[in-house]
Amino acid sequence: MTITPYEIYHPERGGRVVVTCDHATNRVPDDVAGGDLGLSDEDMNRHIAYDVGAAGVARVLADRLGAPAILSDFSRLVIDPNRGEDDPTLIMKLYDGTIIPANRGVDAAERERRMAMLYTPYHVALGKLLEAHPEPIVIAVHSFTRQLRGKAPRPWHVGVLSATDRRLTAPLLARLAMEEDLIVGDNEPYSGHLDGDSIDRHAMRHGRLNALIEVCQDLISEEEDQRHWGERLAPLVAGAIEDVTGESHG
Repeated sequence: MTITPYEIYHPERGGRVVVTCDHATNRVPDDVAGGDLGLSDEDMNRHIAYDVGAAGVARVLADRLGAPAILSDFSRLVIDPNRGEDDPTLIMKLYDGTIIPANRGVDAAERERRMAMLYTPYHVALGKLLEAHPEPIVIAVHSFTRQLRGKAPRPWHVGVLSATDRRLTAPLLARLAMEEDLIVGDNEPYSGHLDGDSIDRHAMRHGRLNALIEVCQDLISEEEDQRHWGERLAPLVAGAIEDVTGESHG
């Protein structure tokens, strides 16, 4: 299938908040390995190919915050927009026990071609969207798998990731901690920083307020669950922003 690199959801919305979803779909363009990475439907529908449920949560969260959202429109297995340009995992050849056949022979020329076709246009569009908003606040939405192959189950329902800038993540974590039915991870299930990732590139380097939210995909695999979590997270995010800026959102 022929695809565009991204979708901007409600670009007309103003305000400071911009929602991002780097791993929104599992789509593979026709001009990458004929639109088939050589994986089964089962593999293409699990977390290695995209962040299951994250796109739906991102849209609902954007609606409740009155914000635009930008969502990638290509599989992270084609090229991962949440990696730096020199990151060795930019194009994965093996992920969570699965070999990616169409990526095994990727050379520098093919890497550059995929970057020019998908990765760079996504980041240019994200950069322009942020520049169009005064003092933008970046809210990134991701999801994580409950269990990697051969690893112990992850206990968290939701995690908030941050690097050195915890201006927004700290109050957001404090508000999430008051949700008694949730197990909340602080920089779990991952560390909150990769050089050149989306938050580093578009928020940290510009001194912009930011938070990256990870939701366990088991909780958001269905549309109604995505709506529930978007609506649940929105007042917590809005409250955290108000804690920091004194501004009301949503």
